[in-house]
Amino acid sequence: MRLDDLHLWYLADPAAPRYVGALKLVVAGKGVSLRYGQAWLADGFALSEDLPLIDIEHMPPGRLSGDAQRAVGAVDDARPDRWGEKVIRFVDKPARLSLMEYLYYAGDERFGALGVSTSPDAYRPRKISPLPQLGQAQRLSEIVAKIEAAEPISELEAKIVRAGGSLGGAKPKALIEIDGAQWVIKFFNGEPVDTPLVEHATMTLAARAGIAAATTRIVPLQGEHAIAVLRFDRADGQRIHSISAGTAIRAATASGLEPELGYPELARILRRVGVAEGDINRSDARELFRRMVFNILIDNTDDHEKNHSLLVVSPFENGRLKLAPAYDVLPTNSGQGYQEFICGAAGRESTLDNAMSQCEAFGLLPVEAAAEIVAVIGAVDGWREHFAQAGVAQRDIDELARRIDGAALRDQRGGFDPARYPSTPARGRRTSPFRR
Repeated sequence: MRLDDLHLWYLADPAAPRYVGALKLVVAGKGVSLRYGQAWLADGFALSEDLPLIDIEHMPPGRLSGDAQRAVGAVDDARPDRWGEKVIRFVDKPARLSLMEYLYYAGDERFGALGVSTSPDAYRPRKISPLPQLGQAQRLSEIVAKIEAAEPISELEAKIVRAGGSLGGAKPKALIEIDGAQWVIKFFNGEPVDTPLVEHATMTLAARAGIAAATTRIVPLQGEHAIAVLRFDRADGQRIHSISAGTAIRAATASGLEPELGYPELARILRRVGVAEGDINRSDARELFRRMVFNILIDNTDDHEKNHSLLVVSPFENGRLKLAPAYDVLPTNSGQGYQEFICGAAGRESTLDNAMSQCEAFGLLPVEAAAEIVAVIGAVDGWREHFAQAGVAQRDIDELARRIDGAALRDQRGGFDPARYPSTPARGRRTSPFRR
């Protein structure tokens, strides 16, 4: 079945889907466009800043090199990523592997509140079985291992892994249901350390550093662990429209310019269109600074644009953005010395000086930013004890210490001097979040 045309639906209330518009395969088969339907144009909302409510065919970037594929605006966040695409190729074996097939075969429980249907008249997603339950985690891990090893699976096993969803990310994962709530379960993948246990320890350490981290729990399996992460885009049976940091930054970037995919630009967006109740937009930008510093010091260099998300609050009223809980936070154990996300004037360099270099983008005076760094250092300094209390084996702690307590990061923690930073703003400091 070739899928050149599909239809986008909004599923905040899954019991009352709303038609958004038509999706079309474009850009020599590498992109997907969106044209809003008339009803959505009348009383819908812009799915992202680059998809205003006007009656045109919104197009993805025209220059997509190599095997790159991209759907337009927020629609791109509804697609599966590398692991999800691998499951679709292995289990469903569609005759053609375009982005439209990936969008369709991803099923109903994708990220955020958007859904894909073959019909504009009724929401008809790809049918799958109910989500696996916690008691099926061991079997699910065994099926995932077979897929990783390219071993054949039975039709029953295919149904189980399909039901788990074709989620994004590179590592093996699936959706499961625990006590009526949806969790993402992530499996051990032959890493040199017990990655699920290390991720749980890191996420709880991040919470001690004042970071709003997603809720995690360890799932014991035979001879190993998995980690379950509570979905933050689901609440009380409703789905929350959400976009990735990459989508938000690209949408806010003027046409023809290269997006600055990084923490400072994301902070400027939060300060400009963040939730404005009380001082949440300012506190979100401050927390983003804290997350950046924590990632640098814990050696989490896999902090790319898909590993930061924004919740769209009251989209029909004002579409304000709220920083989603932190997720996929753990040491990459690479010691590469640069992040995936831009940190400051020195680009992706993994240093506290670089983090401080554009602290004004986060709405912070240098003295305030320095205080945030001191607080994060205090949490990270106790990482060994915290990891041990979380059950991480000593051999894994020793392995991670080669990076986290290696000279490059240890010296930054020990040598950071907040007294270097003045308590008054430098002359010419940006004072308006609307200035770029």
